[in-house]
Amino acid sequence: MSSAMEWTAEAEACLKEIPFFVRPAARKKIEKFAQDMGITQITAEIYHQAKQKFGS
Repeated sequence: MSSAMEWTAEAEACLKEIPFFVRPAARKKIEKFAQDMGITQITAEIYHQAKQKFGS
């Protein structure tokens, strides 16, 4: 996984809605989702799209 993934402050704030014990796994899933779409920046919109896809 590339560590070049950039998160906007808004997306980081959204990530804080997720319980801390599953947050690292959720972050990885969201980054993989974005990476598969060729996106290098996680925005709140991408976060919500990924969240919908994973049904959480």
